[in-house]
Amino acid sequence: MAVGAGEIPDGTDLAMESPVPALGRILVVDDEVNARTALAELLRDEGYEVETAADAFKALGKLDAFTPDVVVTDLKMPGMDGIELVKKVRAQDEPPAVVVMTAFGAVHSAVDAMRAGAADYLTKPINFEELLVILTRVLDHQKLRAEAARMRRRLSERTARENIVGSSPPMQRVFEVVEQVAGSRATVLLTGESGTGKELVAAALHQRSPRAKGPFIKLHCAALAESLLESELFGHERGAFTGAVGRRDGRFQQADGGTLFLDEIGEISASVQVKLLRFLQEHEFERVGGDQTIRVDVRIIAATNRDLNAEVARGAFREDLFYRLNVVGIEMPPLRARKSDIAALALFFLDRYAKDNGKALEGFAPETLDLLMAHDWPGNVRELENAIERAVVMATGPKIEPRHLPPAVRPATSTPSGMPPIPGSTLAELERYAILETLASTGGSTSEAARVLGVSVRTIQYRLHEYNAAPRSDVDAVARPAK
Repeated sequence: MAVGAGEIPDGTDLAMESPVPALGRILVVDDEVNARTALAELLRDEGYEVETAADAFKALGKLDAFTPDVVVTDLKMPGMDGIELVKKVRAQDEPPAVVVMTAFGAVHSAVDAMRAGAADYLTKPINFEELLVILTRVLDHQKLRAEAARMRRRLSERTARENIVGSSPPMQRVFEVVEQVAGSRATVLLTGESGTGKELVAAALHQRSPRAKGPFIKLHCAALAESLLESELFGHERGAFTGAVGRRDGRFQQADGGTLFLDEIGEISASVQVKLLRFLQEHEFERVGGDQTIRVDVRIIAATNRDLNAEVARGAFREDLFYRLNVVGIEMPPLRARKSDIAALALFFLDRYAKDNGKALEGFAPETLDLLMAHDWPGNVRELENAIERAVVMATGPKIEPRHLPPAVRPATSTPSGMPPIPGSTLAELERYAILETLASTGGSTSEAARVLGVSVRTIQYRLHEYNAAPRSDVDAVARPAK
């Protein structure tokens, strides 16, 4: 039977249509043709994508086109030797790893190659199984490096100046201080209400500092109990407490050479305050349950939505620690104090979430922008971001309309009977209205309301508990126990 368009002939091996991706790309460099060819064939049989080069010059010519993950090269070659090749390969912007091969009696040359940047070496004659082990380890390391580089790029993009939106005078003052202090070692204290972008500014300080290539470690101090917080910060020794089955490094060691961001610093206990103060003064600490003094190079950026001056006045926060943390203070303005930034922020979030949700949106209807500008935004930028994300998801046309905004943002319009607007209300809002109105009409009888609504009494009681309210006061109804 003839095979028509779109048909698959009997016996076709579908697996052949989708070749298995190579384990990695290997460039083999050796002036001995037999050794080069044999090694390349063995690696191809293992599933690697392989190119070969007869000398170092040809190898350099193949780097851009082939973009190998690993270069496996002989050290003794005419013209340019393997050590010089290692140096030139490692000078690339995103260099592949290099594994060198050397004669058994010339291990000193391999050591020189390692100093020049080679990842590993083997002696000839090559033990192929050993080479496979080395390639697996080197490629795993390459993947980790690539992932770390991607994370750094994402962090850099997220904290780029154009991503910290704000042209209002309060935000311009924040930008000025960030640019001024980012390159210093000074401890920074970020203050302001929740949702104002303190973590974003902390990340921007790190990215603009000489520590940008080091780790940026975050810890939310309010999320942990005192004993766990101490362990998270300083680490612990095996057996330091129940469940400490092994030694563990804390966030200070993880952040060595970089920045440690301590969010909600105002929540830490008095004992942890003492240990943090010691670190800020002496740059050293001991793990929980240990006596070894550990020194690390870490810059501290702290944040809080509390008034630490007031906390110091009432004795809840150490005055000396406050001064150590507040070397440079940056107060993040609430969104209601920078209303001129609302439209720009809304457009920024609209673009982000439209892309995330695969929607082509033109922008906001004029009345929608009016509502955004009129709202006080008690949750600040975080609340605005969540509102725009919801609006993007709910949007059915080319523009964001008022009905797409959360109920707290759009006007409290309703039908003459007080029913939430349709469309524009969620099912949960409609259900709440139905339950409370029915309870009001039945004089607060949960059993009668359950009968009218066709649900169980337990459902009514559960919903009332969930609302944390009796029937609405404007109808003077009080829920009574079921009869």
